[in-house]
Amino acid sequence: MICFLLSFRVSGFRADIAKVKCLRALKLFWGMCLVAITATSQAAPGGNKVSLPKTVYADVCIYGGTSGGVVAGVQASRMGKSAVIIEPGRHLGGMSASGLSWTDVGSRERVWIVGGLAKEFYSRVGRHYGQNSKNVFESETSSDPTRRGYDFAKPPSLSFEPKVAESVFTQWLAEEKVPVYFNGRLKSLRKEKGRIQEMVTDSGLRVRAKVFIDASYEGDLMAMANVSYTVGREANSTYGETINGVQGPALSLRAGKFEVAIDPYKSPGDPSSGLLPYLLHHGEIGKIGSADKLVQSYNYRVCLTDNLTNSIPIAAPGDYDPANYELLARWIEARQAAGQKLTLRDFLKYDPLQNGKYDFNNRWAISTDFIGGAHEYPNADWPTRERIAREHENYLRGFFYFLATNSRVPETVRNELKSFGLCKDEFTDNGGWPHQLYVREARRMISDFVMVEQHCAGERIAQNSIGMGAYGIDMHAVRRVLHDGQPVSEGTIGRPVPAPYKIGYGAIVPKISECENLFVTFALSASHVAFGSIRMEPVFMILSQSAATAACLSIDEGVPVQQVNYGNLADRLRADGQVLGPAATTP
Repeated sequence: MICFLLSFRVSGFRADIAKVKCLRALKLFWGMCLVAITATSQAAPGGNKVSLPKTVYADVCIYGGTSGGVVAGVQASRMGKSAVIIEPGRHLGGMSASGLSWTDVGSRERVWIVGGLAKEFYSRVGRHYGQNSKNVFESETSSDPTRRGYDFAKPPSLSFEPKVAESVFTQWLAEEKVPVYFNGRLKSLRKEKGRIQEMVTDSGLRVRAKVFIDASYEGDLMAMANVSYTVGREANSTYGETINGVQGPALSLRAGKFEVAIDPYKSPGDPSSGLLPYLLHHGEIGKIGSADKLVQSYNYRVCLTDNLTNSIPIAAPGDYDPANYELLARWIEARQAAGQKLTLRDFLKYDPLQNGKYDFNNRWAISTDFIGGAHEYPNADWPTRERIAREHENYLRGFFYFLATNSRVPETVRNELKSFGLCKDEFTDNGGWPHQLYVREARRMISDFVMVEQHCAGERIAQNSIGMGAYGIDMHAVRRVLHDGQPVSEGTIGRPVPAPYKIGYGAIVPKISECENLFVTFALSASHVAFGSIRMEPVFMILSQSAATAACLSIDEGVPVQQVNYGNLADRLRADGQVLGPAATTP
């Protein structure tokens, strides 16, 4: 094909057109080759090893092939800079390609904040399903209640199949000729005079770049660069907030309140027998509003189908023990005794995707979140993280299996869950199970500027806007403990934000004294409360495009990332479709 493209000749005006087409085709071909080669650079199909280069040079190095990482690579390439993506795993797209397909945009009225490359991504997804890009966020009406979801009926662009998202991300990078190196877990980093010089992966690959972007969910590159960060919940007093730190028992059913009394002891009525195992933890609530190092719960956003021809039954984990779900069984029995007629949606939420698939997620007191299982994760090494991920998978498989098979579960619920299975055509190298654990929150940078509750509430306006947030403050439970003799969920907070709000440039750059050539786009500088709103995938893509734009300007201007001319940055962001504020105002 290459020889054909290079030898292709025509004359006159038609030759010019042909050359343009030829160059475009060649660029796309080479881009696809780059992605294909780097995708197999550690272990090719059949087990054959492909030699890695010892050192890669680029203008911009992006750690994390997440949705944000892909967007950053595309933007850097479009601005004429060489970019490379180092992905610790084996797949592109992060959560946007790993089950989080019912997209968190807040409400139909706020989708206008999604511009730039984030909007282009959703447009590309929509086009796959035949959707007009001009109406990318317009929802089709449906009389079928199973197609509406919990918040509003979403178009295909916002309710897609995971495999389609990964395909779009892969094709996008191929078009822009951005190479990706998979299985590239960060091993070490060399930093001189406040600047990262190179990073090294555990496969021996060295990457040298002028600017680095940490687009990982964990903030690993940031941490290894000795940039200040925190894990867990700040005290309310730290930033003058109202809903940070330790919380009281959940107050609403959706937040995890147990609406009926449940005996929490191994031997009912006997505290000396100890608490029920697995789903209940020892400990006191503690002082409301005080700080701790606990993180909100993780889960897997499992993609299931009710199409039997495409379905894989959800097998129990190898260590399955129904006794681990005794608290769940007693909760079911107490609800039934109170007269409740239970359905599957009384244990979780599931929202409709395309082609008979659904995005399953957490809701209610005992659901898909493995509450209390993620506290070690942010600062853990990779073997420990892999163990934690397995524990989350085992919990969730066991949860599904219990609801589908145990005689203490109402028959209607059992039969409803049995109608669903993993998808044969999703995550095909992992038995239909998602690749990516849903790391809702890990490390968070501490910089000179911190996004806090007041910014989300509209009480303060962040300066130097690089994008907007609009989703409500959404923090999941961190613990399930005994309080006044009853199990309670602690840490879940759902708080609407009154209007879309600006996110300031200072939130994605470290203190200049700590690092001059690093951006952090997911584990950004935000309190636990503000992060609960900012952490959504569309915003992650928005901030990553802005970071890549600023990275290119930093190179062109020859200044640290903290000193990029904001006027130049804002002009370029607007030109590329980013939404920096309401139409009638300036950033």
